[in-house]
Amino acid sequence: MAHFCKIEDGIVRQVIVVNNEVLGNAEGTDGEAIGAAFCADLFGGEWIQTSYNAKFRGKYAGVGDTWDGTNFISPTVEG
Repeated sequence: MAHFCKIEDGIVRQVIVVNNEVLGNAEGTDGEAIGAAFCADLFGGEWIQTSYNAKFRGKYAGVGDTWDGTNFISPTVEG
């Protein structure tokens, strides 16, 4: 399974799981591009892959996180 998040105005608004079968491609096309296009076709907007194990992009994206174009950043909690 792959995880993708919807980005609006630099903020993660939604995170979904995409079945690996959607990402498969006999021509070797990049799975992330296929997954992002699949999500955009279904739901519209910009979609970025996130890693459940935080293997790339800094961390697993959560709703409310900021996307800086390279990594996901958790909101700062003031207290």
